Formats: sequence, C-alpha cells, structure tokens
Amino acid sequence: MTRTAVFGSGSWGTAFAAILADAGGEVVLHARRAEVAEAINSDHVNAAYLPELTLPETVSATTDPAAAAHGAEMIVLAIPAQTVRANLGEWGHHLPAGAPVVSLMKGIELGTGLRMSEVIQQVADVSRDQVVVVSGPNLSREIAAKQPAASVVACSDLGTAEQVAQACASAYFRPYTQTDVVGAEVGGAVKNVIALAVGMAQGLGYGDNTKATIITRGLAETARLGAALGADPATLMGLAGVGDLIATCMSPLSRNHSFGVNLGQGMSVEEVVAITSQTAEGVKSCRSVLDLAATHGVDMPICAGVTAVVENVMGVAELGDELMARPHKHERH
Repeated sequence: MTRTAVFGSGSWGTAFAAILADAGGEVVLHARRAEVAEAINSDHVNAAYLPELTLPETVSATTDPAAAAHGAEMIVLAIPAQTVRANLGEWGHHLPAGAPVVSLMKGIELGTGLRMSEVIQQVADVSRDQVVVVSGPNLSREIAAKQPAASVVACSDLGTAEQVAQACASAYFRPYTQTDVVGAEVGGAVKNVIALAVGMAQGLGYGDNTKATIITRGLAETARLGAALGADPATLMGLAGVGDLIATCMSPLSRNHSFGVNLGQGMSVEEVVAITSQTAEGVKSCRSVLDLAATHGVDMPICAGVTAVVENVMGVAELGDELMARPHKHERH
C-alpha cells in the first residue's frame, strides 16, 4: 500500500486523493483550513469543494504539513500554480528525500516563465527525475462520480512515471506514461487560456462554429509554443493536449470556461472573481504564458487577446473583431 501526501484539498486534490485510495493506497490530505480537515476525518466528505464525494476510509486530513509528509512514499501537489513557490518555501523542507513529487498544477509562473516542474525542482531541491506531471481531461466532478477518464503521467525517468501510474490506476482512471514533461505542462497551461476565450464567445452568444474555431486555432498556438520549448508534437495531439483542451473549453464544469462565459455576459474580472470560490488558472497565467511566448518569438494571438481582456486593456466584444481582422494566412501550425 503506497502512502501518499496530497497537498491541496481543493476539488482536484480531493478527487485525486480518492483515485489514489481507490487504487489501494493510503492518503493524507493537507488542508489549510481546520474545518475542512475535521470534516474529512469525521464525515469523509470535503463539503467545501466536492460534497457529493464520500471519501474512502483510507483518506485522512491534517493542517500540519510535517504530519502530512511524514512517512509518505509519494507527494502530490494540487495547489494554485502561482502559490507553489511560496508554499514550498514554507513547508517544502518536509518533503521526504527521494520520493516522487507529482504536480497536478497547470500554469506558468508569473515573472519567471517557469513551468511548475521547474519551480518544484528549484524551490524544493528535488531532481528532475523525481518530478512527475499528471495532465489530461480530468474534470473533478466527473472523476468524483467515478466516470471513466484517462490522463498522462509524464516524467523524464520512465520508471518513476510507471511507479506513479501504478499508484493511481483504478477501475475508472487510466494513466498513460511518457517522458515528455514539457509537452504535458505546456498543454495544461495554455488550454486554460483558450478555455477563457471559448467561454467569452459563448457568453457573447456565439455558437459551435466559433467555439470550434477558437479551440482549433488555440491548439495551433499551443503547438507552436510547445515546439519552441522542445515538446514532442505527439503529446499535444493526445490526452495532455487536445484531450484536455476539449474538456476544459466545452464543459460547464470547467472553471476557466465558466469564468469566460461570465466575462462574455458583461461581468468584469473583479466581479467574476468575487463570485468564484475556486482558482481559474487561465486568469492567473495568461500573462505568464504570453510573456513566455514572446521570449521565444512565438505568435499567440488568442492568448494575447485574452490577456488584454483580463488586464482591462480590451473589451470582450473587441477581442473577436481583433482576431477576425488579422491578415489572412495559409493554415499552418
């Protein structure tokens, strides 16, 4: 039985804890709020995020990072992307030496342009071969309902990826291992920004032609950035690329899609944040994705437009006009 510490008791962290437990593991969730940890321990429910999911008996919770990490054979990080550096700076020294560190985060760090695996290596002082990225079409509420889903488990060391895959393979969750960490992280970060654009289009009343256009051209932007960073193009045609992109862009369960819908219906970024209890990573990471693209000379007009809207430089309705007015080009990726 693998003992895993999951840092982050939001929707995805909680759902992934259930996956690990259903795969036969023992899981300790680290929660920031005492009431969340107490409810998980007493009622086996995280009512704040996934009230419909009854957690297995092998899942417990604590607010003490040292207690969560003690004796863990594997660490899972399911915290907001822009807080990773600060959090690891606070409790990263508790992580057991040599244990795989699994990133469920999907974003690019503001200011540095680092992917989450790079931040983990830098701040927690772990080797590249220890860091594993899990990415794919994994909407938390569907996972909580045990609906069939699959995901990529990527690590530069295939043996470590296989170890993590074995720990999370269950009757409803199928992991696929590979070594392209860059591709998995690029796909996961950019799809959130594209989902905001699709949500905006829906909020403006546009139909499936428009949404399919944004998704397809968004995939082209993702592929260009991935190529510039050395990703395997096949990764972005798979679960961590187009699979995750479709789910995040089209589902009302997607935080980024829903955030974009609200923007398209006329709400401001501040107003949407005020009514949203969970992090929409695309809002936080659109600027860092765009800056990373600029550093590598990659043209990403959809991401640029979304960033302009989020930063209140452009109105939502103007974004469509801006994109449609771009010079005609031969379709290429």
